[in-house]
Amino acid sequence: MMGRASAYLLPRLEGWIPALATPFRPGDGELDEAALARLAERCVTRGASAVVVCGSTGEAAAMTPVEQARALRVVSEAVGHRAGVIAGVGGGCTQAAVELAATAARGGATGLLCAAPPYIRPSQDGIRAHVRAVAAVSGLPLVLYDVPSRTGVAIADETVASLRDGGLVQAFKDATADIGRPARLRRLCGADFPQLSGDDATAVPHLLAGGAGCISVAANLLPALCTAQYRAWAARDAGMLAALHQSLSPLHEALFTESNPVPLKAGLESLRLCDGRPRLPLIRARVETRMVLERLLGTLLPQEELLAARPEDMPFPASRPVHPGAEARPGKLH
Repeated sequence: MMGRASAYLLPRLEGWIPALATPFRPGDGELDEAALARLAERCVTRGASAVVVCGSTGEAAAMTPVEQARALRVVSEAVGHRAGVIAGVGGGCTQAAVELAATAARGGATGLLCAAPPYIRPSQDGIRAHVRAVAAVSGLPLVLYDVPSRTGVAIADETVASLRDGGLVQAFKDATADIGRPARLRRLCGADFPQLSGDDATAVPHLLAGGAGCISVAANLLPALCTAQYRAWAARDAGMLAALHQSLSPLHEALFTESNPVPLKAGLESLRLCDGRPRLPLIRARVETRMVLERLLGTLLPQEELLAARPEDMPFPASRPVHPGAEARPGKLH
């Protein structure tokens, strides 16, 4: 029997989709709605087909359900008419996730990102029951999210396939960095089942193995450069794809030298996009982390701005590699 979610259209899920950070005001620590709207707008304007609100990168675990609903409303009003808005429903138990899903359905979400509840470590049957309950209450398409480093339990390939076959999930986010998995799941779920990497560092190999893109931390900072990776792949420009991946790899490494989203928020602050403080128990990034991010962003930002100004020029010829210090010419990425 098909799940209720199958009656709804899935947002276009391809390319690099930012898992949005949630900005908080520097004075009182409350949700900074203006900064969040600007961040979402910048990402969509620079090529994102969708954004994720209140995922783990968005510090949803440190937010109240009311704050999560406000964040979703802000993003939906800012970009929902132009891009998919996927709401994280990472509640600490099924009932909490169900309530978040119902609120998201009323608040403008076009899809949900659903992981196993953290800490509890349910069985595979328990994961299926959890997803079934979330799907039933919202009616929205579900992106199943496997992130065992946070939940403490992995989702088996067979569980993904059974949820897909039951019409309960319409896409998959994989944060395991298992590059062999896209091929396995294509055999089980079909080539039309979108698989998105949840790991920036291995997103390009995942794409080449059969993925559809990445739900990305780095795309908060450099959405145009991240999108350029997907466009190079779509244009079968292996040289440009490799050059972009190599250029961005040091940033990917730097973004996970401390707990996500601590380095990301430091990077956003260096770009003057929002305040860099996360909520406790997370604290500001170390000075060393901030210095590395400032250096890397200083090198990459000119290329980001060039692409943002001339997005019609993507994809680019493979003969023009990305490398620090190259002279920029209008309309071309060097």
